[in-house]
Amino acid sequence: MTLTHGPQLQPDPPYRAPAYRSSERRAPSAPLVPLPLGPTERAGPLFGHQTITPADADLTRQHPGEPLGERINVSGRLLDDRGRGIAGQLIEIWQANAAGRYTHPVDQHRAPLDPNFTGAGRCLTGPDGSYRFVTIKPGAYPWRNHPNAWRPAHIHFSVFGRMFTERLVTQMYFPGDPLIEHDAIATSITDPAALARLVASFDWETTEEEWALGYRFDVVVGGHLATPVEGPA
Repeated sequence: MTLTHGPQLQPDPPYRAPAYRSSERRAPSAPLVPLPLGPTERAGPLFGHQTITPADADLTRQHPGEPLGERINVSGRLLDDRGRGIAGQLIEIWQANAAGRYTHPVDQHRAPLDPNFTGAGRCLTGPDGSYRFVTIKPGAYPWRNHPNAWRPAHIHFSVFGRMFTERLVTQMYFPGDPLIEHDAIATSITDPAALARLVASFDWETTEEEWALGYRFDVVVGGHLATPVEGPA
């Protein structure tokens, strides 16, 4: 989430976006109360390597068989507000499968599940803040926000920065997706430049011949160019 300039700083996207219907139920009804930052908020979380394996970052190798769909490499850097890489921080992703369905009991979309694709991964950022995932391009799926509503293909990201207050949960979209401009969640972001920062760029450098297309998505925590926060759908 970013703050726009004006008499009073306003969040963008706003807590309540009428076109995004579920935001009406979640938006606060009273002004937020600022709390002073204590040691916990000012200190960054530390993650060990014991429970994270290379397979955690390759969502195509977590089951005995090959998952269905278009294989992709998603990579980028976790950056602070000055463009410096943030090392050793946890990045988690989750997504629908190629048919647009999540491996979750709540998702009853009439699309097939893939027994070889769970749709969740994690990794630690490298010394320069870099990360990389191998996964399957997710499919679009319907949601009941309005008639004939479809979510664009997207991957959810959860990242940690230098302190707990820099934790960020957002979504990565794919370039050229015509559903983005019709999506109530994406268009709740009023700043076109901020919305553009949620769209990955095609990357020839990480595209592998006869194997996978590459996409680049940098995540910025803090500052006026921070990656926007989005809703959970």
